[in-house]
Amino acid sequence: MDRVILTQEGFEKLKEELRYLRGTKRMEVARQLEVARAHGDLRENSEYDTAKEAKAQLESKIRTLEEKLAAAKVVDVSNAPTDKVYFGTIVELKNKKSGQNVIFTFVADDEADVLQGKLSINSPIGKSLLGHCVGETVEVCVPAGIIPYEILKISR
Repeated sequence: MDRVILTQEGFEKLKEELRYLRGTKRMEVARQLEVARAHGDLRENSEYDTAKEAKAQLESKIRTLEEKLAAAKVVDVSNAPTDKVYFGTIVELKNKKSGQNVIFTFVADDEADVLQGKLSINSPIGKSLLGHCVGETVEVCVPAGIIPYEILKISR
């Protein structure tokens, strides 16, 4: 697996998710499997098949998280430069079409959460803005069309 770049916060979040999946969720799925197994003939037991599939998906997700954490490179964003848009910076933008201001923190794919204002550096907006400075207007191609954003402020 290629290197996975994460902030410390993102790394801790993935570790916590892995702990939950290995503990609580594994026990939950094991109980579902046990209950389904108790229903009798396993060849015609759709609950058992569903529980087996849930277990397989859970184990797959656990392996994926383990691989991501093993390949993770934690980046300290506390010293990220604020002269340009970089990984880990907080950027205030003005949508020149709508006049609305938005604030995004640029993070890795695994940390992205638009509702929390965390945008992937690999998203269309992230890719377009990386390396640009305050005062610049950047045209971003998104599924809804082209949106011009003015970079108002960059911080950590």
